[in-house]
Amino acid sequence: MKKVAIVMGSDSDLGVLTPAIDKLKSFSIPHEVRVISAHRTPLQAIEFASKAEENGFGVIIAAAGKAAHLAGVLAGNTTLPVIGIPVKASVLDGMDALLATVQMPSGIPVATVAIDGSANAAILAAQILALSDENLASELKKMREKMTSDVVEKDKKIKAQFE
Repeated sequence: MKKVAIVMGSDSDLGVLTPAIDKLKSFSIPHEVRVISAHRTPLQAIEFASKAEENGFGVIIAAAGKAAHLAGVLAGNTTLPVIGIPVKASVLDGMDALLATVQMPSGIPVATVAIDGSANAAILAAQILALSDENLASELKKMREKMTSDVVEKDKKIKAQFE
């Protein structure tokens, strides 16, 4: 199975990325976690992205706040799918990072999840990898079935409470 790269612009983003790391572990998806800044270590960002495929990665998750150029810099230097996580890291409550992440030029896409939405980034990465992995596809279906049954049970409890 291909690996997933989880790249953050600053180690202060680690707390936001913990749900993604946990989700990838729950699916037994191999992953690496890195700190690479689009602004402070741009050459390392370019090198990482340009060699990601040959280093066994299938998807890159990039989390950054404020200017949030990390996902775009990585996407501009690889043809692998890049998933951006805008991080709530400034007085603008993450809107600055969200806009920076979603406003990519034509030809350089970055899939973007919600502000601080790292669990969904990991699930999206799993869905991408599952296109060529039947076992992972099956695990994703089981996860969805459990989500459905959990909501049905909650509905029963709430309904009974107000009858």
